[in-house]
Amino acid sequence: MTEQSLPLLERVRSEITRTRLRAAFVVLVLLSAAVVASAAGEGVSTASREGVPNAPQTENHTVVTESGRAGTITAYQPNGEVLYYNNSRTKYFDVDPVEGDPLTVEYAATDTIHTEGENCGAPPCTRNVIERTDLETGEVEVLYERYDYKEYAGEWHDVDRINETHFVVADMVADQVFIVNTETAVVEWLWDAQSDFPLEGGHSWPRDWAHINDVEYIESGQMEGRIMASLRNQDQVVFLDREEGLLEEWTLGSENEYDILHEQHNPDYIPESQGGPAVLVADSENAQIKEFQREDGEWKQTWLWEDDQIQWPRDADRLPNGNTLIADTHGNRVIEVNESGDIVWEVGSSLPYEAERLETGDESEGGQSTQALGLENRTAAETSSGGGGGGGELEFSPFEFLGDFVETILPHRIYNALLFVSPVWMGASEFAAIGVALLTGLSWAGLEIRWQLRDAGVRFRLPVYRQGGN
Repeated sequence: MTEQSLPLLERVRSEITRTRLRAAFVVLVLLSAAVVASAAGEGVSTASREGVPNAPQTENHTVVTESGRAGTITAYQPNGEVLYYNNSRTKYFDVDPVEGDPLTVEYAATDTIHTEGENCGAPPCTRNVIERTDLETGEVEVLYERYDYKEYAGEWHDVDRINETHFVVADMVADQVFIVNTETAVVEWLWDAQSDFPLEGGHSWPRDWAHINDVEYIESGQMEGRIMASLRNQDQVVFLDREEGLLEEWTLGSENEYDILHEQHNPDYIPESQGGPAVLVADSENAQIKEFQREDGEWKQTWLWEDDQIQWPRDADRLPNGNTLIADTHGNRVIEVNESGDIVWEVGSSLPYEAERLETGDESEGGQSTQALGLENRTAAETSSGGGGGGGELEFSPFEFLGDFVETILPHRIYNALLFVSPVWMGASEFAAIGVALLTGLSWAGLEIRWQLRDAGVRFRLPVYRQGGN
């Protein structure tokens, strides 16, 4: 049956229906575009010096490193203004103050090499460095470097000074922890994770099997002289003795037991003198900051902090004043929370990796344990209950609802991977808006094709159908 044979009233109704549907599609696309455009105008980008915001005032200097789309290191003065900024490396990772000179720092950094040459036979390759920077003069000195054959999982995420000449290094490339003399460039001790952990565990071997992302040389207490290391892909924090190797009875976490740790970053050891032994750690895929106390030969969780914004944190330091400094990577911020769990200091950052409060000791060195401070847990439900709205009004955003639903059903690793490769301003609501716009566009295009075929007299029938009324 062709268009010409349709009754006039039916054709009019058909056109009205089509017009209404087209109008609805236009409204959905425009609403989605408005959500995305609004977010794009609000996002923070610290990839250049001009985009770095000032921080609130605090008593000491603060250093923040980034290792996402752009590598940066930024130092803030106590008044919140930027003292130092550098983005000359591809990525910057863990940063520590130099003892006796708090405005000089040492850190691990990476350069990606894209051209073939003497030190890179098959690009891309990686140049890993231990670097020292005077934040006041801007003077930079490379203390040790090594060229590695790959870019993906080819970095050193952490180094820790042992003495004047030696550093311990978290070698993600080879799944090793080693001690190097930076004056002679000789590796004097090495532990290979593959000697103690099965290759069937972790992630894909040899591409990114263990992802050793942190090391710490313990300077005091019963673990003095030992090394703590974080095996992200095994969900474990381990302790190493240079004579005995892996101290299995001290291991915190177990592979795939995500209620303990799930792909953690940057654990800090708190010694007995500060209320330990305890470990403060960014439980990244669980989007929480946790602390564990050593009691009767076992690790017991004693503290948890989260709010409704935290997403893939990668560092937490306990400060001497009892507060905790947190690098919230996909929350795009560095925050300081007090003993009550309230945020008392915050600065925006594109994808922060590490935050260090200078003049307070190395990482959590000057901070006390949860047990000593008597801290109480703070959950997302508690932090969101007071949320910044107006007078108890019920607010509902369909895009936010859809985004939260997508975040709930997607595995944490996939969702965090999407955030990592997306623009900094992208979040759950923006993903939902783009998804709605794409589905709307596809539906609209499909209906337009169907209408065009129908107007041309083309009909489609099921390959199997019933004939007659029975």
